[in-house]
Amino acid sequence: MNGHGSRPRPRTPLRLRNGPGWAAQEPTWRQARPALIAAALERARARPGGNWFVVGASRSIAADGRPTGRTVSGMEIVLWRTTSGDLRAGPGACPHLGAPLRESRVVCGTLVCHWHGMALDGTAFAGWQPYPVHDDGVLVWVRLDRTGGERVTDRPPSAPRPDPARAVDAVVTVVGRCEPEDVVANRLDPWHGSWFHPYSFTDLRVVSAPEGDQDEPFVVDVSFKVAARLVVPVRAEFTAPGPRTVLMRITEGEGRTSIVETHATPLTPPDAAAPRTAVVEVVVAASDRPGFRMARALAPVLRPLMSRAAGRLWRDDLAYAERRWALRNAGTFPG
Repeated sequence: MNGHGSRPRPRTPLRLRNGPGWAAQEPTWRQARPALIAAALERARARPGGNWFVVGASRSIAADGRPTGRTVSGMEIVLWRTTSGDLRAGPGACPHLGAPLRESRVVCGTLVCHWHGMALDGTAFAGWQPYPVHDDGVLVWVRLDRTGGERVTDRPPSAPRPDPARAVDAVVTVVGRCEPEDVVANRLDPWHGSWFHPYSFTDLRVVSAPEGDQDEPFVVDVSFKVAARLVVPVRAEFTAPGPRTVLMRITEGEGRTSIVETHATPLTPPDAAAPRTAVVEVVVAASDRPGFRMARALAPVLRPLMSRAAGRLWRDDLAYAERRWALRNAGTFPG
């Protein structure tokens, strides 16, 4: 593929595809070696996570007088915003008699329990201890030191995103019966793209993959399907900046610097008999084409469409992750 070198950029990113159909494409099973994917997964799991877990989209926690409840690794969490928009987070049970604080109210930035009126301003009080929380502008993270078991960091692992003023972002959350490692393993297997998602991807070729203990990205050439034979070819890199995160970044072609962040958050306690994991995926689309300004102006309309497209992919990919967990749990997974 060609990047942004000396050649003039085409007026349109669309190309007319003349490649083989689904059944005639080159098989990828020889390249998608279980040991290679497992090694990439182990490198990801060894990276520092700092006990930080993604709990959802930043815009989903509004300063509207209502708190938000989440569950991470079996722990009930409540989050709310102060009058200045700052985030607060802590245990979801009132320390008085255990009322569900997610059903309480926020009054002038203070969380007021609806059972007996205990007021929590986000600082330690009556046995209630706040959790560190971080809003990166797109996602909200909570640090859970009791369940994470990782070396503590002040901020969650992150990777650069496109300039928000020049991009459109969308967040989708789906839940499956598997563990976070099954989600990460799915994303560290780029070879399944055009076989498992033929409605979205075609002509996928893994240009390079890390071998042995190499800490290198997966580099992939792939075409996004638009309609019929119309496609948009790009080059992308897959990396894992943290133990529960996989990042895909477009490095060449249309939408260069656009990213897809996939975060896997355990909902059930460790070693649960029926584990459940939330996949929180962020799509940040960027382009320097003049027409993209209109797309940014239409962001409220585009976000649901972007989320729907990502959700469709994850309906398939969760079947992959759930199947992986079921076989692994039964001791029959080939890897």
